Amino acid sequence: MDEELRDDLRDQLVAALQRVPEVAGRDLTLTALSGGITNRNYLVTVAGSEDRYVIRLGGNDTHLLGISREVEHAATVVAAGVGIGPEVTAFIRPEGYLVTRFIVGLPVSLEQVHQAATVRRVADSIRRIHGGPAIPGLFVPLRIVEAYRALATSRGVPEPSAWGEAHAVGRLIERALLDAPLDLRPCHNDLLNANFIDDGERIRIVDWEYAGMGDPFFDLGNFSVNHDLTPNEDAVLLEAYEGDVRPPRLARLELMRVVSDFREAMWGVLQQAISTLDVDFVAYADDHFERLLGNASGADFRDQLGEAARG
Repeated sequence: MDEELRDDLRDQLVAALQRVPEVAGRDLTLTALSGGITNRNYLVTVAGSEDRYVIRLGGNDTHLLGISREVEHAATVVAAGVGIGPEVTAFIRPEGYLVTRFIVGLPVSLEQVHQAATVRRVADSIRRIHGGPAIPGLFVPLRIVEAYRALATSRGVPEPSAWGEAHAVGRLIERALLDAPLDLRPCHNDLLNANFIDDGERIRIVDWEYAGMGDPFFDLGNFSVNHDLTPNEDAVLLEAYEGDVRPPRLARLELMRVVSDFREAMWGVLQQAISTLDVDFVAYADDHFERLLGNASGADFRDQLGEAARG
């Protein structure tokens, strides 16, 4: 983005912020925040005040990824209400800009994530959102991957060679989990390390654009696989989340690691059709397909299917 466009965007955002009572008529400074592939986030500082905000702009065509800015707004409000998400200051319509209070805290390093104490704190944060009020969106990952495939192929992206095998794995998992259904819960569904902030009291979670009502174990499996947790660390996570480690529930968590990689792989496939970023989404998708199929091979996977079906 060149300097002139940046100035235009800054003027556009400042104009939109004039509709937010907390900052209207104030001298505002906007600074780009790092992180994120599909969106842009800007820190908003207010002259003469210690108040700081973040304004979030959705990327182009993100609705094709199943993202609803209205649902993201609602989910962020719920997350703030249970003490996990950032406080929502405004949702600027029709642009769909989300304005939240800036969370003062520290990032959670990859090294910290593998410490039992941190795993337990993350489990506490996940449990809090799962116990919160319902949100308007629905998140069913094995339907989402099918939608991603249809959208990608309709835009000229070849069907991945791993699709057939991965889809068959997904159907096996779906069948096993249908034998032990769980109530849908509000879920984040994108628990990447970059979305955690340690405010000194608890692990706060940002970026609720993929949130929806879904299987709570997707969040657990998603967090686990995104951080390469070991089987022992998965047991710590489950015990902190549920209070014990029952084999059927641990099996469900392990199966959701596979489902999470399937969603991530097909997200990368669809991004090949819609993203303008200089990112190798082919390699991104291939890496997740490889891990998915690796985790779904062998006797352990079959055992997990049988164990999870017992609930």
